[in-house]
Amino acid sequence: MSESLSDGLAADVATVARIQAVPKLLEVVCRTTGMGFAAIARVTEDRWIACAVRDDIEFGLKPGGELEVETTICNEIRHSGTPVAIDHVAEDEIYRVHPTPAMYGFQSYISVPIFRPGGEFFGTLCAIDPRPARLNKSETLGMFKLFAELIALHLESQERLAASEAALMDERKTAELREQFIAVLGHDLRNPLASIDAGTRVLRRTPLDTRAAPVIELIQKSVRRMARLIDDVMDLARARLGGGLVLNRDAALLGPALEQVIAELRATSPERTIDARITLPEPVYCDQPRIARLLSNLLANALTHGAADGPVSVTATDNDAVVELSVTNRGEPIPPATIQRLFQPFTRASARSNQEGLGLGLFIASEIARAHGGTLDVTSTPAETCFKFTMPAKGQP
Repeated sequence: MSESLSDGLAADVATVARIQAVPKLLEVVCRTTGMGFAAIARVTEDRWIACAVRDDIEFGLKPGGELEVETTICNEIRHSGTPVAIDHVAEDEIYRVHPTPAMYGFQSYISVPIFRPGGEFFGTLCAIDPRPARLNKSETLGMFKLFAELIALHLESQERLAASEAALMDERKTAELREQFIAVLGHDLRNPLASIDAGTRVLRRTPLDTRAAPVIELIQKSVRRMARLIDDVMDLARARLGGGLVLNRDAALLGPALEQVIAELRATSPERTIDARITLPEPVYCDQPRIARLLSNLLANALTHGAADGPVSVTATDNDAVVELSVTNRGEPIPPATIQRLFQPFTRASARSNQEGLGLGLFIASEIARAHGGTLDVTSTPAETCFKFTMPAKGQP
């Protein structure tokens, strides 16, 4: 080789080398034409590189070897895009005075262009021999053109395979990063947060002055908020980077878990009215903590975006083996354009600058609904906005 190959050219040579049919193809070329040397060449504006070679005449060129592109007829084919076939150089009116045959010592020559499926010129399939041969006939040219098309198809197939393998490696790396990310959230962030929470509980049991008590309460609220954010981001990671939320289902009464969520939000928003009607007398087959999380997100959303002077209603019923859970609030209707993307991550129902959270609550609620084989829908009118979750109440997944 006259000089080292660039990454792109080296990849082209390697791609041709991976095509299992190439050695047999070059053998067929030599046997059917009587030529002693055949090659697949990568031809660019300034390089002629042998990608695959069959050499029965000791021409001396091996895969990866180069010729000066200006000295080759393949360079002319790169410009014209048409095949060249010479039966006998000494008797050919055009090529008997051409410098290339004299330089490389051949009397018969054939070369056809190889175009990628998109039409880009790749190189040539060529053959030479020091003896004359009958090449300039439709049968031989047709065979070379067919082989050139076959090589082009194999090139595309190999490149697609290489791209797929690269994508698979990227997916594996992404999976490793996903697991590391979830591990960091689940362990490295939760542990110090739990320590802070435990510390504030200890402090609340000790005598505090009037200034310290509100500070402790503020820290505890911040801890709860950070815990919710970590839960949201972990669920986002599982839903978008992993295979979806993993449920732990069993058949149990769902009502008490929902009532506990309502009680907690009443305690954190004592100025708001939350009307609840929970009628779930039969066991429900579900992941109770996840359904409680769904209600918590919907109810927190209603308290944040609903009218401050209007009540929020929560209804949960079991009708014909279908659980229906709805959260309704008054206030400005959600614009139709916003509704279309409301269940996407990092989306909020309104553009208030003082909103807390990452805009993941409704996305996670919809993922919980989907994981349970249910649906989460929203209707919004000037009178009220209602989020309704429905899911099967019975049966195994």
